[in-house]
Amino acid sequence: MNKHLKQLIDLSHVDKEIDAFEPQIEEANYKFEAAQAKKDSIDSDIANLTKEIHDEEIKKSKNELHLAELSTKLEDNSRKSSEVKTEREMKSLQLEEEIAKEQVSFANEEITRLDKIISSKKEQVESAKLSLAELNSNLESVKAEVDKKLEIINKARQEVFVKKEKLVGETNQKGLAFYQKIRRWAKNSTVVVVEEQACMGCHMLLNDKIYADVIKAEEIITCPHCGRILYMEAVEE
Repeated sequence: MNKHLKQLIDLSHVDKEIDAFEPQIEEANYKFEAAQAKKDSIDSDIANLTKEIHDEEIKKSKNELHLAELSTKLEDNSRKSSEVKTEREMKSLQLEEEIAKEQVSFANEEITRLDKIISSKKEQVESAKLSLAELNSNLESVKAEVDKKLEIINKARQEVFVKKEKLVGETNQKGLAFYQKIRRWAKNSTVVVVEEQACMGCHMLLNDKIYADVIKAEEIITCPHCGRILYMEAVEE
């Protein structure tokens, strides 16, 4: 086999090893990222509930203030009733009193309703805080577990990087540039095996001449259909 072709085949195998670390890293990080996302979600829920409680308490305060105003109004009407001189004035005061009492009843009902909402939301906040405390505790152990996995992965990846650096240093620079040009679009299918006279990159059938050249492996042959570098796996005897 052509020496330069062998170098590119070896280089493609090392690049595949390097790229294989990415899903391993993603998988290791996923558990922590999922826990972090859940924590962020709970933090957001607590913030939203806290704001909602604040808004409901403002509504309750407004109703309480309105109640105080109505109470003052009813007291004034009670005082004025003793000073009424005509039936018309009396009916007017009675009407005002009825309206005020209806408003008092509505305000009290609204305060009761808001109290229930505030109480429910506060319970939700406390429950969320308990979940958050438990999650924060677990998050530390998850982070430690992930860091340990990443340390092992990065150590193995560094060893492969060293192997690649050695290969790159030994590889013909013209062939290396050609390989890198194809790899920009073909990624890990830059160098592909030929099986049953077909390129395993594009799965197109090769003509007899190209196929014979690939078998000889005396020079670097590319697929006429897709441009990938072709080679035949050695047959064990």
